[in-house]
Amino acid sequence: MEVGPPPFTGQSFPPAVPGPPPSRPGPWPVVAAVLVGCWTVAVTVPAELAGWLTDQVLLASGLDRAVWLWPVVAGVTVLLAGVPALLLTLLPRSGAVRATGRAWLAGLLAAGALTLLRALPPVHHEAYLAALAVAAGLLAAVLGRLARGRAQASPGAGTVGDPGTSGRPAPTPPATGGDGTVTLLAVAAGVATVLPWAWFGALGGLLETVLAAVAATAVGVLAGSLLDARFWAHFAVGRPPRPARLVLVGGLVAGVTLLLVAAGAGQSGAQLPALLALPPLGFVLAALQAPAVRAGGPTGPGPARWLVGLGVFGPLAFADPEEITLILAATRDVPYWVAATAAAGLAVAAVLSVAYGVLLARPRGRTPSRPVAAATAVVLLAGAAAVYLGPGQPGLHGERLLVVLREQADLTGIPAGAPGRAGRDARAGEVYRRLVATAERTQPDLRRDLARLRLGPTPYYLVNAIEVDGGPAVRAWLSGRPEVARVLVSQRLRPLPAAAPTSRGDAPAPAGPAWNVSLIGADRVWSGLGVTGAGVVVGSSDSGVDGRHPALAAGFRGGDDSWYDPWDHTTAPTDQGGHGTHTTGSAVGRGGIGVAPGASWVGCVNLDRNLGSPARYLDCLQFMLAPFPTGGDPFTDGRPERAPQVLTNSWGCPPIEGCDPAALRPATAALDAAGIFVVAAAGNTGPRCGSIEDPPAPYPDVFTVGAVNRARKVASFSSRGPVPGTSKPDLVAPGVGVLSAMPGGTYATLDGTSMATPQVAGVVALMWSANPALVGDLDRTRRILRDTATPARATYRSRNPADACGGDANITGAGLVDAYAAVRTARGG
Repeated sequence: MEVGPPPFTGQSFPPAVPGPPPSRPGPWPVVAAVLVGCWTVAVTVPAELAGWLTDQVLLASGLDRAVWLWPVVAGVTVLLAGVPALLLTLLPRSGAVRATGRAWLAGLLAAGALTLLRALPPVHHEAYLAALAVAAGLLAAVLGRLARGRAQASPGAGTVGDPGTSGRPAPTPPATGGDGTVTLLAVAAGVATVLPWAWFGALGGLLETVLAAVAATAVGVLAGSLLDARFWAHFAVGRPPRPARLVLVGGLVAGVTLLLVAAGAGQSGAQLPALLALPPLGFVLAALQAPAVRAGGPTGPGPARWLVGLGVFGPLAFADPEEITLILAATRDVPYWVAATAAAGLAVAAVLSVAYGVLLARPRGRTPSRPVAAATAVVLLAGAAAVYLGPGQPGLHGERLLVVLREQADLTGIPAGAPGRAGRDARAGEVYRRLVATAERTQPDLRRDLARLRLGPTPYYLVNAIEVDGGPAVRAWLSGRPEVARVLVSQRLRPLPAAAPTSRGDAPAPAGPAWNVSLIGADRVWSGLGVTGAGVVVGSSDSGVDGRHPALAAGFRGGDDSWYDPWDHTTAPTDQGGHGTHTTGSAVGRGGIGVAPGASWVGCVNLDRNLGSPARYLDCLQFMLAPFPTGGDPFTDGRPERAPQVLTNSWGCPPIEGCDPAALRPATAALDAAGIFVVAAAGNTGPRCGSIEDPPAPYPDVFTVGAVNRARKVASFSSRGPVPGTSKPDLVAPGVGVLSAMPGGTYATLDGTSMATPQVAGVVALMWSANPALVGDLDRTRRILRDTATPARATYRSRNPADACGGDANITGAGLVDAYAAVRTARGG
């Protein structure tokens, strides 16, 4: 340890100028700076939150991202906060206040420019990180050139005497390189800020991580250009300088500057944790200046570059901005852990501020020697690595790609076969054979190339496609191959430090048939017609199913081919989110909650933490066409004769998950050709017209279901048509306050077209149970459902006739499903 600060050299403080002392201005410039700083924070933070929330509302409403949103946020922020900051650079005579205004104005302009990059879609995160690196580097270069030009034009840095004086300018104090101790301490502090992210976060793909490091480095260089030696010289006041004032005043000004840097560093959502954790590091940077100021002048941009670069590396690398979404906020998912990490980062920054202030900024404080500073940095780096490899989520967890081939199977001319189950099974077998044959003939060359590059190919046949690892470079290479039609991003959620608690319900079990079951007349089918769905199997693709629930346990078909979990590879029916248990219960649950309590069910997990991907949706749809045993090969071990007759699908694949409008079209066409009745939810993005958009709901061979309440009025959230080329929804069912099963033997009432959809699947099960010859006759089944539906009341967004969506049929479909009338008609009665 060095004993005490080195003696003053006199470099920075020239002899006093003869003559009367300079006049001391009043406190108003400082008051103005304080007010401008508070105003800048008050404008920037709400603007960033408002921009992110608007993004989330558009996402939840099923609307396209507003490309203009973030440019507007940037423009409003720069305009409202930039004008006061500009006045600070022009009006006060205090050099420190003018330096404050310059730092804030430059920070606002830089943040505004970087914010424009959020017009890039979040799904292309690598492209955003590359653009951020380039833009931040260019801004740093421009700011550095402007600073050099200003220094050449006016060699004075403002007054270096007491704060607020307006005497003659003194030369800029030289930046001291020292022995590197300050830089090593900055590295140690930066590594400490990464610790919470190494524990709670997870890295993306290799390219994504590398680009995050490059972008963080560029943002650090930008921060160094804003908080360079010239900036700190204005706060190194007094003879000798007072470190406490440097830390307090300079730290506050630097903190606001870092807030502006954080506002521009990250896609929508990723900047939010940095807004909380980065500003307190301004005090750390100020404390790091104290030893150098005592030595004769502030340091250069090195400490800011390291500290800020490492500080923004955490949120850029360890969090996927697409997962910082309100869609995942209902459970202890990514938003929860990001908030926890931001709070931990704030605590780390506060501890660092106090520790560095006490260690470095005392008038007679001791500065650690270089070996001690280096050892501290190494220990913290080793600690971060241990945390990452231990309680963290080690490894790379980037997105995958779904490569859709040009040639899809020809399913024309499939013979109808005998009526009923036997004919349906024969059709399913022929469809399976053609699909597999097409995939095996067209995929081998591409699969060999992908395997040689170690991209982990997973082939599919229901859509002739292959899922692979890879980022933009792999996507561009694949898109150029002649056999490839297009390449979709197949989203993959990053792992959590701890699983979210299993969702449970708090409603009592029903004492009899639930209101929705009675509204559609299903209970009359049981009692009056003696039909409960026996002999029919319903397939549920969702978040899973609690196979031990008393309302569902007896209905599970069993065997080694009735459950598939492509996410976690569980071997028995289970459900953490609860959504799938609820929907399956509404289709086949016993005890009054299910429409077809005598039917059996099989299940597949296509949603993980309420999000899916094109590949996981395909996994489950393939399993439903040709179930295979646990650990089996879908291409060789599929059993189409074991396919469920009816599928309930309370999900949609929006663009944020990687789907385009045609992504699953070959899959539903194949299921239709196989005689499998596919029911799908219309979606919950109403009352906007044309809101039935996400596959598979718009497809003509899918039976699409909207939602009504007890009064037979279409729920405001229920998505509606028109849909080009077909009429949607097909009909509606109860979807408001629907009671059904939840994990752990519990019950809950939920709203959504997700709740309405399985009831229609249950009605089809009743129809086919009442008349087995109808099994596989999709056209006649659809016709009966529409012809027997009862009127439902359309609702509109307003009284404007344009809100009628082209007619009530695009809101209510054929009407409210009537189980009793449909089963009687199916039976021929």
